[in-house]
Amino acid sequence: MPSAPAKKHRDDSEARRAMTLSTWFALVAGALGVVLIAWPALLPAGGPWVQLVLGAMTLFFAFRARSIGTRGVNDYDGRLSLLAAMAGFAILFFAGGAAFAVLASLGG
Repeated sequence: MPSAPAKKHRDDSEARRAMTLSTWFALVAGALGVVLIAWPALLPAGGPWVQLVLGAMTLFFAFRARSIGTRGVNDYDGRLSLLAAMAGFAILFFAGGAAFAVLASLGG
């Protein structure tokens, strides 16, 4: 009985590089989002929308890093990507409230 073809695993160094880059992109986007949440006057035009995009980018890169790390890195420690994911959820929460307030004020 023929067995199923073996899945091709990513090279550990290639996966480690992709995971590291995704983690750092998530942390940078999360830090920018948190700074804009703390001091919204830094970006007066389009503030909540930029914050929402930063929160979505943070979540995307954090979960991408976690996915790559669990599949392709032997000694993966996901604490930094978990921190970035929690920051992404917080950014989306607060920026979503600000965006809703902007949309509600437009409605009259």
